Amino acid sequence: MSGLTLRTPLLTRDAEGLFWMARYLERIENMARLIDVTQTFEAPGREAEAWSALVAINADEDGLATRGLAMGAAEIKRFYLLDPSNATGIPASMEAARTNARTLRPLISTEMWMQLNVFHRDVMAIAAWELDGDALSRLCRRIKEGVQAHTGITEGTFFRDQGWHFYELGRLIERADQTTRLLDIKYHLLASGTAEERRVVELTQWNALLRAAAGYHAFRRVAQAGFVPADVVAFLLGDTSFARSVALCVGQMDWHLTTLRTRYGLRDTAPVLERIEDIRAALGSPAPEELHEFLDALQRDLAGLGELIGTMFFRDWRPLKAKPDDRTAPGQSQMQR
Repeated sequence: MSGLTLRTPLLTRDAEGLFWMARYLERIENMARLIDVTQTFEAPGREAEAWSALVAINADEDGLATRGLAMGAAEIKRFYLLDPSNATGIPASMEAARTNARTLRPLISTEMWMQLNVFHRDVMAIAAWELDGDALSRLCRRIKEGVQAHTGITEGTFFRDQGWHFYELGRLIERADQTTRLLDIKYHLLASGTAEERRVVELTQWNALLRAAAGYHAFRRVAQAGFVPADVVAFLLGDTSFARSVALCVGQMDWHLTTLRTRYGLRDTAPVLERIEDIRAALGSPAPEELHEFLDALQRDLAGLGELIGTMFFRDWRPLKAKPDDRTAPGQSQMQR
């Protein structure tokens, strides 16, 4: 073993590529989950409201408007599943993930590369007839399983060096961001309307929220009394036993950065670790009337954390202009999208 170099420095462009490959793939799975539960639990007569929430989660109102698309179910499904020019859609994210993987070919396993190519072909072959009814549910399941296959192959084959840590940082920050967006928009819809309307939709809509976050069964294990809104909020934000909670994602980011600093000598980690600690300290149980503002602030903090990672560790980083309403789309403030 003495002849091996165990800690070869990682090029910044490769660190950035791994970070973003993971973000794009995480984004694909989250989008498939959102589309699936939006269709499954849309209320009769309120379809437009349900699908417009999906657009709001991704701050894509302008993207639809510039294409002259109506805020209808059919248009929104095509926008996210067929439009390669939509940066937050599944085809664009898939293309970007594979492009990054191609540049990283010497760093990722053969199994990872082969599965990504098969998955890429599947996503790029999505047809219009798959966007309705049971076919859409099957499509979303296939997309989720494609990302999950990648995740499993990566877990079993990716060498645990600096590259793996940057890959995990990208996956975790995207997951935390998507959880806050899901909770913000869905909670807003559930909290609106009359008391009677809320009573009627409460069970199915909270069910939808938890299933979108892959947390339905986990939540039932810790809260057997039912779908109490405050408990769902606390679970998605702060339960460190739940894989998609903001608290767990941020805590794991802290561990990966600390390992990069202590084992690999990564410099300039202190400002990033301080930002992570600030986010962890801010997590709590906001009052219902304060939740929207709380989540907006948390989304800005996560966007700022992503920008700081870019500033500290990646090449030629430059932020893009934020949207006027400060609801930045996922990845919009980064070099890549």
